[in-house]
Amino acid sequence: MAEMSDVFFVDGMRTPFGRAGEKGMYWNTRADDLAVKAIIGLMERNPDVPKERIDDVAIAATSQTGDQGLTLGRSAAILAGLPMTVPGFAIDRMCAGAMTSVTTMAGSIGFGMYDLALAGGVEHMGRHPIGSNADPNPRFVAEKMVDPGALNMGVTAERLHDRFPQLTKERADRFGMQSQLKAQAAYDSGKIQPDLVSVAIKNADGAWGLATEDEGRRPETTMEGLAALKTPFRPHGRVTAGTSSPLTDGATMGLLASGDAVKQFGLAPKMRLVSFAFAGVQPEIMGIGPIPSTEKALQKAGLTIDDIGLFELNEAFAVQVLSLLDHFGVADDDPRVNQWGGAIALGHPLAASGVRLMIQLAAQFAERPDVRYGLTAMCVGLGQGGSVVWENPHYDGKKKK
Repeated sequence: MAEMSDVFFVDGMRTPFGRAGEKGMYWNTRADDLAVKAIIGLMERNPDVPKERIDDVAIAATSQTGDQGLTLGRSAAILAGLPMTVPGFAIDRMCAGAMTSVTTMAGSIGFGMYDLALAGGVEHMGRHPIGSNADPNPRFVAEKMVDPGALNMGVTAERLHDRFPQLTKERADRFGMQSQLKAQAAYDSGKIQPDLVSVAIKNADGAWGLATEDEGRRPETTMEGLAALKTPFRPHGRVTAGTSSPLTDGATMGLLASGDAVKQFGLAPKMRLVSFAFAGVQPEIMGIGPIPSTEKALQKAGLTIDDIGLFELNEAFAVQVLSLLDHFGVADDDPRVNQWGGAIALGHPLAASGVRLMIQLAAQFAERPDVRYGLTAMCVGLGQGGSVVWENPHYDGKKKK
């Protein structure tokens, strides 16, 4: 009989994130090749993990079509040189795709069915803009199930400003600026680069190059500059390009293992999974989704928000993160939150982002033995939230000096 098992996040790597569209560095790179690069980089960094022992490969994409279709987990596993005996599948939970890849594989490991699994996501928003291949059922609007603006994420962000007047444009602008400054500071001190897999790219003229860092960063951002930006989602609105995640291409991959596999292969896990939860909210205010999912995950873990020492929150929009911080009584500039910046600066390739949060939290855990628990959380299109609580294996119980 298989026994219940702990689930460990052993390691994670990702491609640099590129700006979507013709001017972006991945315009001539296939989506599945980005996922393949992430798998190869991760397996090369973990040579003690026998490839034939990977039980499954889960890869998420929001627009499962073209070079992002064809059961990505299986096709990318073959392309990455994993043995033909390794199965795989594809997942879609929009922005929480990779997060759902991880929690789905974690459930299989926790139940004792799997020992080792790869879980990640890819999004090539240049080739496949959100919803580009979708045909939403007309009943959504005809029967007023979902507001017509609910599929426009920027419109949903404006509605959070409407609903919570204390979430002012100035607070959102300051949060957006800080994301840029923190991301650049993290780059300057070499925090982010170790977990990036370089990708060979070809420009419009056919010249080859190498993608080695996230393309969309704007460290020169100022409050004055942000105040002057247009509000594309409504006239005199409050959401701008400076307080939104840019359209992004990229892939992420995580390696998960059971307690037995960790022992058998002498692995050094970076995090232990404590709990996870997903929740639904009204699609037209999808940004508050991580509030109920975080409450559920904390309850399952027997913890409160005060137990969380590090937060990695996906910055789909500044106002969306601020709504969660306000709800839980956490200050906008709390040093526990998004220490190295977030999606506003680094980008948000929808289905790939969940594992980026985990990669950054894992790296921060290694620096902070005084922190026991961390949270990765994100809002999800069509009105959902996803949250995962992690424990730091380096925790030593000593308070930070």
